[in-house]
Amino acid sequence: MSGRNVISQQKHSGRFDPGLAIPEAEAHFFLPSEVIVNLEMIAKLSERHPVNCLVAGKQGCGKSTLVRQFAARQRRPLATFQVGILSEPGQLFGEHRLKDGKTYYQEFLFPQAIQTPGCVIHLEEINRPEHPKALNMLFSVLAEDRRVFLDELGEIKVAPGVVFFATLNEGEEFVGTEMLDAALSDRFYVTALDYLPQEVETKVLHLKGGVDEATALTIVNVANRLRGNKHEPMIISTRHALMIAEMVHCGASVKQAFIHSLQMNKNILETVLLSLHVELGLKEHDGNEYQPY
Repeated sequence: MSGRNVISQQKHSGRFDPGLAIPEAEAHFFLPSEVIVNLEMIAKLSERHPVNCLVAGKQGCGKSTLVRQFAARQRRPLATFQVGILSEPGQLFGEHRLKDGKTYYQEFLFPQAIQTPGCVIHLEEINRPEHPKALNMLFSVLAEDRRVFLDELGEIKVAPGVVFFATLNEGEEFVGTEMLDAALSDRFYVTALDYLPQEVETKVLHLKGGVDEATALTIVNVANRLRGNKHEPMIISTRHALMIAEMVHCGASVKQAFIHSLQMNKNILETVLLSLHVELGLKEHDGNEYQPY
């Protein structure tokens, strides 16, 4: 059971159970070796004090999976919170509600999770709150003091070993995305992710999508041609490429899978498919080897 599903279930119980929230590791997930080393350093730093890590990258390049994989490999509980739905300060902690004509304060899971030793806190789309001031309460728990005071809950102090992962999508295509406040971004170690190299993405589609290596390479080649189209470049994430591979595995042609998965112009796709008889050269590497994580 994934950490995301566990947290969703615990919203009904009102209590955070760290024993149930440890996610399972995902097979065939690849990261650059330098990112893996950085994550190991983050884990060691958390033994001294809570740590903040910002993971930035294009949509579908594995940011959320990285966070889940970190929690799984470290055998830590994971709690995921959608920042994009926040509209006012303190909304992560709780809210006043009305019952039988009386108001009461309903504590949410966030204050329980940050007070759980060793917990991994995932703040999804931290640069997309409904209102920028909704992040104000995060300043205190992400700062060196690691505590905040609320009238309704009293003092809340971040537990030892807690790791905050904030993820954000980057790129002009994300309308409504806010740049992080400098005072907030200054509190994070930063990890940047990009789409996988051709040979690694091909391996992922083969291992996880169920297609043979030749078909996986064809899908990646088409995706790379569309990504690099000078006139109408398309954003095709590894997540989307995997969806295409799974559809091909179920019997669709590569052309059909691309058309139905991306809702793209058939003429552009036809041009790309016809041009694939030209051998594609692999990009040169910068020496940063990708390894299973």
